[in-house]
Amino acid sequence: MYNGWTTSTRKRADNARKSSTFPATSINSHTVQFMTRFPSLRTALTLLAASAQAVCAHAEPAETNGAKTAAKPAADLNRLIAAYPDALDRIDGNWLIWRDGTRMALDDGTGPKPFAAWLATPDIEDTLAIPYPAGAGPIEPARESDPGRARNTVFFDKMYGDCRKGEVRGRLRQIVWLPTKAGQRLSVTSVNGVADRLDAVSKELDALPATFDTYLIPSAGTYNCRTIAGTDRVSAHGHGIAIDLAVSQSDYWKWGAKTPGAIAYRNRIPLEIVHIFERHGFIWGGRWYHYDTMHFEYRPELLPPLAPLTGTADATPSNLPEK
Repeated sequence: MYNGWTTSTRKRADNARKSSTFPATSINSHTVQFMTRFPSLRTALTLLAASAQAVCAHAEPAETNGAKTAAKPAADLNRLIAAYPDALDRIDGNWLIWRDGTRMALDDGTGPKPFAAWLATPDIEDTLAIPYPAGAGPIEPARESDPGRARNTVFFDKMYGDCRKGEVRGRLRQIVWLPTKAGQRLSVTSVNGVADRLDAVSKELDALPATFDTYLIPSAGTYNCRTIAGTDRVSAHGHGIAIDLAVSQSDYWKWGAKTPGAIAYRNRIPLEIVHIFERHGFIWGGRWYHYDTMHFEYRPELLPPLAPLTGTADATPSNLPEK
């Protein structure tokens, strides 16, 4: 559970306190007179009972691999099912049920996580904790607001394969990036129709005026079996679901973060490009406080329903080796 949700928990407890009363059958006349004479004690007892009510209202039996999740509404968790209908079956309490019968805990039961732990060891619920501002304008992200940057390794390895075990390469397909302008061939996964989606993005971007080309050509790459710098976690590129745009017009938080303190946000990527990606299920690293403006990755569970497809990608398997 990401500790950003503790504020809403406090609000629920406060609402319970405001509306709570003691049951008439549990207080006799002597108790009422005593509480009337000592209003501060009465207030303290009222708050104590309200706190117990708030806790009990949200307490549920623990599961083997994590406590029941109360932080995320069911509607938000069900976005996983809507985003990946071929792989996922349903939500059952604290469990995500895959179509092959695999069960994964949504909440790992470790309680609120500070930002570093949320990023390094997120449970599935944590990956949905920060809302992604799809279709928004040039909004500078709030401190430590990195929607979609946290990825649950077990979930993504199950969905797309572990490239370190050679499980991704056979699922890759090639698309032609900007077919009339660049003709660059890129390899991405075919799982969940990602190749089709990136192909649709490519064709829409190809139709933009030439003034946009400098941000798009050449792409800095898609599939690459590598870890995230400074970690042992596989990058989204290792799952074949990410693309980087032209480096020459991109900004990355580590390039500018030379001294401790708040990170100064920078971006040069036009929002026309961003919105095309978002309509097809790709989130943008430029919406992160720790920004990476060249980076897009397929995360439809964080976005509204996808735009319809008008065609399909080149179905030729990629011959790229695992790296």
